[in-house]
Amino acid sequence: MATIVSIGSGKGGVGKSVIAANLAMLLAKRGKRVVLADLDVGGADAHILFGLLNPPRTLTDFVERRVERLEEVLQPISAHPFLQLLPGTGDTLATANLPYAKKKRLIRHFSQLQADIIIVDIGAGTSYHALDFFLMADHYVTVATPDPTSVLDLYRFIKLAAIRRVLSAFLSRDAVSEALSDRDFASIEEVIQAVTETDPNARNTASRTLQGFQPHLIVNRVSGKSRVNVLQLKKLLQEYVGGDLTTLGEIPDDPAVTRAVRSFLPVVECEPTAPASLALSQAADALLATMAPRIAVRAEPSTAPAQTPIPS
Repeated sequence: MATIVSIGSGKGGVGKSVIAANLAMLLAKRGKRVVLADLDVGGADAHILFGLLNPPRTLTDFVERRVERLEEVLQPISAHPFLQLLPGTGDTLATANLPYAKKKRLIRHFSQLQADIIIVDIGAGTSYHALDFFLMADHYVTVATPDPTSVLDLYRFIKLAAIRRVLSAFLSRDAVSEALSDRDFASIEEVIQAVTETDPNARNTASRTLQGFQPHLIVNRVSGKSRVNVLQLKKLLQEYVGGDLTTLGEIPDDPAVTRAVRSFLPVVECEPTAPASLALSQAADALLATMAPRIAVRAEPSTAPAQTPIPS
């Protein structure tokens, strides 16, 4: 079964798709069978980064059932035989507003893809689509720039993803679904309070649900004049979701990236010795290191997870 890595961001324009494409290429170069899936619903552009301007098939063909299996949408990447691309949907009204049933079918079919690693490029922002696609993964990677607004938007994204994760755990239960339906929540504590009457173990359930939610961070476009306050962001997330924010890497602001995009190639392929390429290579190694413990655990008997404290 493939390991799914989702890559999201709180806002657009932070270089998330470029990061995803380069990580996918680097992991393929390390001998992994990789699928890069573009799930920026309605605004997909990962195929352009590989010079595939008009994919013969896209996720729209799967969503509209013109093909029945995701494998039929996969496109080979000529730059590397271990890398395949799942081109995203076009910018049509139907696909940009994907119905819930079609979204669930899409998520379910990801488990059937034959690969070692699936890199999922999520659309920016905090729509239900973005959060649900982000949360379907085994590992979570977020991207931000040193810009203060990007950091704030990233915090909001991770906060809402945590709420969505806990909320989904309760929505699967008939006894509490009525208490949660058609309601908006600003914190995990609000969700717990809403279901306590029907589920006295709500707090423990929320703790267990958050146990596996440990997002990672890649800081993009870093320069000597602008540094992201990673320590403060880590502190906020520790207080909110009870987990650490692991920094996978800091990618320098490098004109080689722009040149690579204009050449329709990942920068690690176009200019492998550029500063950004070297930093991305280190980030890929760090990401692989985070996957190793999970792969090892899968082969061992499961044990009851420790509970994560819920923020007040």
